[in-house]
Amino acid sequence: MLPWLSPDQFPLYLAPMAGVTDMVFRGLCKELGADVMVTEFVSAEGILQADERTRKYTEFDDAQRAVGVQLFGADGQRMGEAARKIVDWKQPDFIDINFGCPVNKVVAKNGGSSLLKDCPLLASVATGIVKAVPVPVTAKIRIGWDSETVNAVEVCRLLEDSGIQAIAVHGRTRAQGYTGQADWEVISQCAAAVRIPVIGNGDIATGMDVERRRRETGVSGVMIGRAAMGNPWVFREAKHYLKHGTHLPAATTEQRFDLMLRHTRLAVQSRRYGSEIQALRSMRNRLMAYTQGLPGSKHLRVLFCQVESIGQLEGIASDYLAQREQAACAA
Repeated sequence: MLPWLSPDQFPLYLAPMAGVTDMVFRGLCKELGADVMVTEFVSAEGILQADERTRKYTEFDDAQRAVGVQLFGADGQRMGEAARKIVDWKQPDFIDINFGCPVNKVVAKNGGSSLLKDCPLLASVATGIVKAVPVPVTAKIRIGWDSETVNAVEVCRLLEDSGIQAIAVHGRTRAQGYTGQADWEVISQCAAAVRIPVIGNGDIATGMDVERRRRETGVSGVMIGRAAMGNPWVFREAKHYLKHGTHLPAATTEQRFDLMLRHTRLAVQSRRYGSEIQALRSMRNRLMAYTQGLPGSKHLRVLFCQVESIGQLEGIASDYLAQREQAACAA
């Protein structure tokens, strides 16, 4: 039993998202109430080739535990070797296997969601990793390749038989990408079909969403992805709602800008992106995500598309908050 998935727990996972859930963002979400972290996916072959850039994706600190490192690939033996290296380097709490990524460059290498079309290979990959490492192994899947091949229940049973200890199920097919609605009926069927914990993923944006899925399905926890990009406070809000049945006030505009600035400064300090200007360019999409729901967000996004320094970002924040205060006084 994974301790964070004991019967008296209902953990909130931060979903692994390439280019988003780096070490800095995971740390911020942990502070705001996320229980379990999973790194951005890393290539098993990149690990075995000692690629320094790939290895950076496995970094985390102890404050982020429980934390797992997510691998993708299609060769169980090779992936097992890569997982063993990661365990030796970092001692993560678990290894997670990516059977869900819909991105073409991953699928083209027979990784991610492509394995949903080849269940024997999927089971071979899972078994290879489980046998190779002394830590628990979990997996993340989609409900199927497309609407004609929704096979998540079968896949969950295969993964359970392979020794996987928990499964996160995203309620969309690979063909859907991130469009349409997540099918929580299939997620519920998966939870009923296996004895190991199933984590539900898809269209979770509020505490009410979390409470509804806990009440209506047999999932043992939920995984929050895109909603956290612009509102990492969602974890805190969800925990409050689960405990009290009431909504916390939304983050204020000042809190949003404070977090934008803190996130950016930490990104620069991390040196993951190289120079300050490179860090700011990498942060532009992240900054735009934080503007969701703010008055004048379209103009802010235009400004963020051009931001190249922390000083420039501080100026944008200062001007925006000053104009907002002036408008409030005038009213």
